[in-house]
Amino acid sequence: MRKQVNILCVLSLFGSILKWLSVPLSVPFFYSVAGRENPLVFLIPMGASLVVGFLLERLDTNPKLGLRETFLLVSLTWLGVTLVGGLPYLLAGEGAVAIPINALFESMSGFTTTGATVMASISFDTHSPEIMLWRQITQWLGGMGIIVLGIAILPRLSVGGSELIEAEAPGTEFDRITPRIVETARILWLLYVALTVTLGCLLYGSHLIGLSPEMDLYNAVAHALTTMPTGGFSPEAESIAAFSSTAQWIIIPFMFMAGVNFALMWRAFTGNPRKLYRDTEFLFYGFILLLTGVIIFVMISGNTFEKPQDAIRHSLFQVLTFVTTTGYASYDFNTWNSMAKTLLFMMMFIGGCAGSTGGGIKVFRWIVTIKTFFKQLFTTIYPRAVQSIRVGDNIIKNETARRVTIMIMLYVFTFMVGALIIEIESYRIGLELETLEVMSASAACIGNIGPGFGLVGPMNNYLAFSPLSKTVMIFLMWAGRLELFTLFVIFIPKYWRN
Repeated sequence: MRKQVNILCVLSLFGSILKWLSVPLSVPFFYSVAGRENPLVFLIPMGASLVVGFLLERLDTNPKLGLRETFLLVSLTWLGVTLVGGLPYLLAGEGAVAIPINALFESMSGFTTTGATVMASISFDTHSPEIMLWRQITQWLGGMGIIVLGIAILPRLSVGGSELIEAEAPGTEFDRITPRIVETARILWLLYVALTVTLGCLLYGSHLIGLSPEMDLYNAVAHALTTMPTGGFSPEAESIAAFSSTAQWIIIPFMFMAGVNFALMWRAFTGNPRKLYRDTEFLFYGFILLLTGVIIFVMISGNTFEKPQDAIRHSLFQVLTFVTTTGYASYDFNTWNSMAKTLLFMMMFIGGCAGSTGGGIKVFRWIVTIKTFFKQLFTTIYPRAVQSIRVGDNIIKNETARRVTIMIMLYVFTFMVGALIIEIESYRIGLELETLEVMSASAACIGNIGPGFGLVGPMNNYLAFSPLSKTVMIFLMWAGRLELFTLFVIFIPKYWRN
């Protein structure tokens, strides 16, 4: 039976994206010229992305992108850039990431903004500043989306750009700011860059005035690059706990904004702030953060923290980092009581708002699910009544509600299968793990969160897991970033058939 997917078209467009990966690779390359790292560590991947991308681009001079090609292109792009992005780790030959499976894990964790790491030693004694900078850059590139960036700068992707963004962007529907999809992509990246630069300036400013001595220029840039994409990588082994309370307070509002719909933020920043408090998802997002923050504060104040201001800061910080899937740590929450850890684990399944850089299921989907539940209760009592599901001023179609329900069910099922495989494989190699550790590892990967509890806690890493477990986690990160359907559909046989 004839295949319907135009492979040459997909490879050609992928080549157009891949060759531009040489641009971000040039940043650590030029840094390495005057630094300690061998410039070839970045020059070889730069050359590989340029040559391979150029050759692939010539496979189809007039690519016509259809719906099936869209799914394959998005999935292939994220895997392809991950493979190239892992080359610097291998070529540097430093630490645990010099092993192929670990390099792929670290690269996928970076581009998908997961923040899970297999680095046994996060320090400049083991890894060069250039490698650590590349690690931060991968998260910044993946935050707003590689495809969204490609549409913003590459004319070849503008045709079919709407379908591409729908397949990559987090949420149920892509919120257009302007009628033209290219302009919308550029506006989103403009806002993303502006917020990143602002955060970097504020962090470095706190260093200059003596409020955050450890937050030098390198650290300010590094953490600005991983806060807005809700990434969580840090060149410090203790994450944000290595910095002053001032730096932590500066990061808190930017983590909050990273979890907000960027299209909504743009409208609010450009003269319509009422959009914020009229948006149901934004209000529910704020309510979840406030309620959970208060509960965690009550749980940890007194015993863990003597000063109320410390308890407020750490509870708010950790709730934000879990809900928005940023993955930072202002404190080793592994030491908190079991009730607090259980609540934080539950927050791993919330996610940011649709259209944000956050991972997870997304607040909008939970709103639709809750309203669907109450609608079902209502129609059970009044079978002949007609009731619509409303989110703000929008009426949610039954088809949308059905897709949301299926997505959540598939998300939970994939999480459970991942946890089961990790549990079995860990038992096979003699790695003793508690249930919360296994479940948090699976949830942290599929939700693109990063740290979990116990062995995979904020001050630990994923190095101890077997290659098979790491492969499963890599797949979970990949599938979670593309919100499952985009990736899973290409594994269905009918996808390839007439």
